[in-house]
Amino acid sequence: MSKILIAEDEVLMLKALEFKLKKDGYQVDVAADGRQAMEKVKSNTYDLILTDIMMPFVGGMEILSYIKNDPIKKSTPVLLISAVGLENVVLEGFHLGADDFIYKPFNLNELSVRIKRYIKQNVF
Repeated sequence: MSKILIAEDEVLMLKALEFKLKKDGYQVDVAADGRQAMEKVKSNTYDLILTDIMMPFVGGMEILSYIKNDPIKKSTPVLLISAVGLENVVLEGFHLGADDFIYKPFNLNELSVRIKRYIKQNVF
């Protein structure tokens, strides 16, 4: 069973994502802010990480940078989610190694298909 971390500070969004991904058969860890997410990333291994960009304490870009600079974790797909679609934010995410950028609001079924594709590509 693939393990996913969801880092999202909007409670309703976090619960919706958690429900959908558990229903899809994934083992899901959740973090309600960036600090919790960073602690989980440092002490666990995930098959995919879905993180909001703007969160309290630690932002999604910092989490992304940590993952992509860790020799063991760097192959983990990271999908950034945000209501902010500014070109410089998107480009920064891709320069740091983001695998995808998902704009809010998004379709949960489309996100589910993307997640399945990234996990399938990352299985060795």
